[in-house]
Amino acid sequence: MSASTPREYVDAHRPELVDLALDLLAVDTSNPPGDTTELADVVAAFLEADGVDVEGFAVDPSKPNLLATLPGEGEATLLYNGHMDTVPFDADQWRHDPLGERVDDRVYGRGATDMKGSLAAMLFAAAAFAETDTAPPVTLSFAFVSDEEVGGDAGLPALLDADRLAADGCVVGEPTCEAGRHSVTVADRGSIWLTLEATGEAAHGSRPVLGENAIDRLYAAVETLRERFGGRRLDLPPEVAAVVEESVEYYAPSMGESVARELFTHPSINLGTLEGGDAVNSVPQSARAEIDVRLAAGVGTSDVLADVRSCVADCEGVSVTDVSWSVGTVEPMDSPLVDAVASTAEAVSGERVYRRSATGGGDAKALRNAGIPTVEFAFGTDTVHGVDEYTTVDALAANAAVYASLPRAFRERLDNA
Repeated sequence: MSASTPREYVDAHRPELVDLALDLLAVDTSNPPGDTTELADVVAAFLEADGVDVEGFAVDPSKPNLLATLPGEGEATLLYNGHMDTVPFDADQWRHDPLGERVDDRVYGRGATDMKGSLAAMLFAAAAFAETDTAPPVTLSFAFVSDEEVGGDAGLPALLDADRLAADGCVVGEPTCEAGRHSVTVADRGSIWLTLEATGEAAHGSRPVLGENAIDRLYAAVETLRERFGGRRLDLPPEVAAVVEESVEYYAPSMGESVARELFTHPSINLGTLEGGDAVNSVPQSARAEIDVRLAAGVGTSDVLADVRSCVADCEGVSVTDVSWSVGTVEPMDSPLVDAVASTAEAVSGERVYRRSATGGGDAKALRNAGIPTVEFAFGTDTVHGVDEYTTVDALAANAAVYASLPRAFRERLDNA
């Protein structure tokens, strides 16, 4: 079957796409240790076979990044981003080969849906333009990175620090599906990570009234934070409020509408670690806790942090000893990039694609903060990081179809903006 357009090429070569995904899965890139050198060679060889120039960039030789470009007809650039590393796996717990196995319509393997399947689809989209001798409507740029799963500095952060990425829009191939619902992720949440330490006065456990329990003080401070801030309704700008409404609708079937709404309209406060005490029969003199606070995009994280510090200052014997924070980011729901991705995905799937916020934040946040409009999108399954992780042949083909069709849709919306 001949193909005259990139989309037709994708439709006509599904078996080759599956083979490519299996080739990527066959290379173990578990992180830690996160060695992606062998997989980078596989990816580079695939692109170079289609005449695409590939450049390596590494600050850690065992964790290389790859950059590639397909020149387009327009001045705009569309960036495709994906990570080559995966979380680890215990092969003894798997019924299928964690390094790749096809069973009927399923392709099993660590990274099948997060995100070597998306990586294969992006590579296949590049091949579709090359094999059909089609100049993309916009320049296509590819950044395949390492070290994402542990939030390391050798991957995307290294490229951004070196000012190696510039684009008018970016699609990150993270899976954006849940329980059969599809979405494009257009926002993320801000975060405040706090370390609190409490001091008390040691005493024997049989005479606790003679001491001051540091763990009690610390837990009381956490409860004060929850009471004072957990019930505070966030002041969201209109563009974020619109994303929140779509996000609530997306998450409601899995967590309930009220819980989903609470998640985005109020701060979430999670006590992640709590340490203290030396023995069951002693009143602890010191204690330490780490707390994760999340805030919807559009919220002044630094202002909330100032309020948190003030709140902790009111708690006797408790202090903030370490803090890191980030501001949530958002792409307008009607921006050229968001509309192009969502509309193209709906055309390919024949189903609704929600435009929603992520509950956390990742590489998309870093790219947006670098001035590159960014969304996350990929069809997949709910098996991310799980035992017997898998994607489907249909999802692989649909992703490749979206990625191959997206440049024209993006160009059209830029022209009409």
